[in-house]
Amino acid sequence: MASRRNFIKNTSIAGMGLFAVPGFALNSFSAADKLNVGLIGVGLRGTNHLQNLLLRKDVNVTAICDVDSERINIAKKHIADAKGKSPKVFGVNEHDYKNLLALPDVDAVIIATPWLWHTRMTVDAMEAGKYAGVEVSASNTLEECWDLVNTHERTGTHMMILENVNYRRDVLAVLNMVKQNLFGEMVHYRCGYQHDLRHVKFNDGKTAYGKGVEFGEKGISESKWRTEHSVKRNADVYPTHGLGPIAVMADVNRGNRFMSMTSHASKSIGLHNYIVKESGEEHPNAKVKFKQGDVITSTIDTANGETIIITHDCNLPRPYSLGFRAQGANGLWEVDGSRIYVEGKSEPHQWDEAQPWLDKYDHPLWKKYGEYALNAGHGGMDFFVLNSFVESAKQNIAPPLDAYDAAAWSAVTPLSELSIANNGEPQDFPDFTRGLWMKRNPYEWLKESY
Repeated sequence: MASRRNFIKNTSIAGMGLFAVPGFALNSFSAADKLNVGLIGVGLRGTNHLQNLLLRKDVNVTAICDVDSERINIAKKHIADAKGKSPKVFGVNEHDYKNLLALPDVDAVIIATPWLWHTRMTVDAMEAGKYAGVEVSASNTLEECWDLVNTHERTGTHMMILENVNYRRDVLAVLNMVKQNLFGEMVHYRCGYQHDLRHVKFNDGKTAYGKGVEFGEKGISESKWRTEHSVKRNADVYPTHGLGPIAVMADVNRGNRFMSMTSHASKSIGLHNYIVKESGEEHPNAKVKFKQGDVITSTIDTANGETIIITHDCNLPRPYSLGFRAQGANGLWEVDGSRIYVEGKSEPHQWDEAQPWLDKYDHPLWKKYGEYALNAGHGGMDFFVLNSFVESAKQNIAPPLDAYDAAAWSAVTPLSELSIANNGEPQDFPDFTRGLWMKRNPYEWLKESY
């Protein structure tokens, strides 16, 4: 964080009050104007956003909301340490966030709360005229997906799904390759969320990622709410880390769209085995029946003829991977193994190490601001996604990842649940753009601003 503060200090333009880094150029704002941001949810993820906001000179954090008084105190200390003005505080009950949304000195909000609150809070924010940024996934049901789209269209207020993996360095480099037609016409993609989350879904009720097998009321942090989804839903409940980047490569909602999806789930043994291993068969949670299959596989067909395979694998021991693969008529990239093959440029039938290709096609954003961004969280991705949100909100324009994207990507959860419950029966994707996907132009991803 210290290196980031020095970067800001050293890049200020004397006498102008402006900054030469992305997100610090004030655009239509005068030097005296700043974007007033409120945070709804200041747990671990919300606090990460707060810390990055406090490093910006074009943002005021004017209000915070959380029902956990301890998290409020932590957030207030971060603001005080950054010499920020004391924020208005909300959180006396679960609906106190609505009082935050009524504040005239809040222009935009960042929502980092448990999943079941994402849509209702985002809808309320748009209804209140606040530019909304919501953590992933944005919605849990098809009705909620439509709520996001309908509210955006009715109010004219924008929202952005804060999918940070869209800004991962290798992902943006491969997006550059796709846009420059290195792989030829695209045919097939793979992605997913393959991440051993047993230590996240369970803990000892004292430390967020500690040992233990408690969840729900006896858990802390994500185990307090996230694990219930594994108890009650047999679905891919967390699709956007993998699908978001692939959807952008495939121009979904902007010249292409998801058409249909089939899903299948394996047996469910991983979470039960973890409880027994850690605390024995007599522990009360060893009797819990987890509905979610340990490995869930979905296949999407697109209007332009590509297929996309999504894998959700979070309940078994495994190293982390989002399982990316982007394959076209002339070659492909696979993240596992860090390898690329391009016909006519690679040795026939031999993989190339991906890094030289990634370096060659490094995205303009990362070339210009990569060193600065690295300390922002998640290897730098958090700087870029937050910067895109702030810059879009300052100009009150559509963000790179909009309400239609939030709806389409999040729809994987309820559609996978329906398909699994019906023995893999294909499920039609709603067209959340109501046909406008055929006319909407892709976002200009290869620029170096945001």
